Amino acid sequence: MKDSQQTRHLAKVDPVMGRLIRDVGPFSLLPKVRRTPFESLVRAIAFQQLHEKAAESILKRFIALFPGRRFPRPAELLAVHVDAIRGAGFSGAKVLALRDLAAKTLDGTVPTGRAIKMLDDDAIVERLVAVRGIGRWTVEMLLIFQLGRPDVLPVDDFGVRNGFRIAYRRRTMPTPKEVLRYGERWKPYRTAAAWYLWRAADRAKQETTVL
Repeated sequence: MKDSQQTRHLAKVDPVMGRLIRDVGPFSLLPKVRRTPFESLVRAIAFQQLHEKAAESILKRFIALFPGRRFPRPAELLAVHVDAIRGAGFSGAKVLALRDLAAKTLDGTVPTGRAIKMLDDDAIVERLVAVRGIGRWTVEMLLIFQLGRPDVLPVDDFGVRNGFRIAYRRRTMPTPKEVLRYGERWKPYRTAAAWYLWRAADRAKQETTVL
């Protein structure tokens, strides 16, 4: 296995994380850098509180409302009747969130893909949580999976905390504060640590399914 700067650091400061890295293999997160913040957040809203297959089906029907487009633009979303968006499978609350996201993209609250790269993580969180239905966790997913920021630890994520419980052999689920405090040693590569904790949770789920 070829070590990366991230994995070398994590293994050096944390033997348990080092063992997890050896078990899982190379860090292979590939951010979706070509997506705009608007597209990433629309997708994030679709996935909130839904299983992956259900969210993907809703997104497919939603995109079909805009023939000829790989993905709609904010003004196009606002021009579509709310009933059509509801018909694609979005709840009333999510329709309101999507429309607020489109409006705040047009007024500049939500930065463009180029502008967001100039902002630090905290500034991005502050800007985007102003959008209806967008909380810190959703912004952290954008920071990790679109922008590829290296030092994001989404401690409110169930998978991260469950992976921590499994990897560190805790009897009970750790609190977000406990994971945040422990994760100080992983800086400045907490994104990679989170990715390995997700893998720990996934592996345990697969083992349970096999059994």
